[in-house]
Amino acid sequence: MRKKVKVMVLRTAGTNCDQETAFAFQSAGAIPELVHINKLFKGSTKLRNYQILALPGGFTYGDDIAAGRILANELRIKLGKDIRQFIKDGKLIIGICNGFQVLVKAGILPGIVNKKEKKGSAQTATLMINDSGKFEDRWTYLRTAGRCIWTEGIDPVVYFPVAHGEGKFVPQNEEVLNELKNNQQIVFRYCSSNGGTAGYPLNPNGSIDDIAGITDPTGQVLGLMPHPERHLLFTQHPRWTRLNKKAKYGHGAKIFINGVNYIRGTIK
Repeated sequence: MRKKVKVMVLRTAGTNCDQETAFAFQSAGAIPELVHINKLFKGSTKLRNYQILALPGGFTYGDDIAAGRILANELRIKLGKDIRQFIKDGKLIIGICNGFQVLVKAGILPGIVNKKEKKGSAQTATLMINDSGKFEDRWTYLRTAGRCIWTEGIDPVVYFPVAHGEGKFVPQNEEVLNELKNNQQIVFRYCSSNGGTAGYPLNPNGSIDDIAGITDPTGQVLGLMPHPERHLLFTQHPRWTRLNKKAKYGHGAKIFINGVNYIRGTIK
């Protein structure tokens, strides 16, 4: 009998990729549940009852103030202790697009201690308005690297779509960027089709060092701007009919399968 893996797909006003994210985890063999954040605030649902927390894409609270900022503040102020315990317990978190923005602005990613403030939860990076000054909706190539549970065994170059207006990743300073590199926390970089260096539009937002996705020092938390749930199936590739290799799943499936299989291996 396969061990059950419960996934909380967190949603609030403005979330719009929750169904696709839930389907991705269901396809990977997990049991996803769409949970409105108010249930956590009221205590009717407990984060500790799940093994994976997913923050899907969208425009939470209309991206008022800044993309993901309001939800980030709610997580940090009202649920910070629960989330820290969740990670300490060896459980997994993934944030996609708006979810990535939330994780970064809540200080959960990159999870590097701000040495001046001596706080592990302080925000040390941000995601800001694209260099193009407009919403970017296109498919992008990503070069994979780093150490992360979610990306283990994934293809060296993957193809995911992006859809965002504030996706430029900017570390607080050179020290934070160097820490990300030294800790192998940069897991996705925008690139060309053969893995080479990317300029616009291959890098759709102007992210520093072409950074598209990062993990925390534990490798348990993944955040990325591109949408792996939108290339879950092979037929979602924009040129799938022209490709020689036919398969059931696309590049994004491996991420969700990795997360589910990892948790399944930890359940006693």
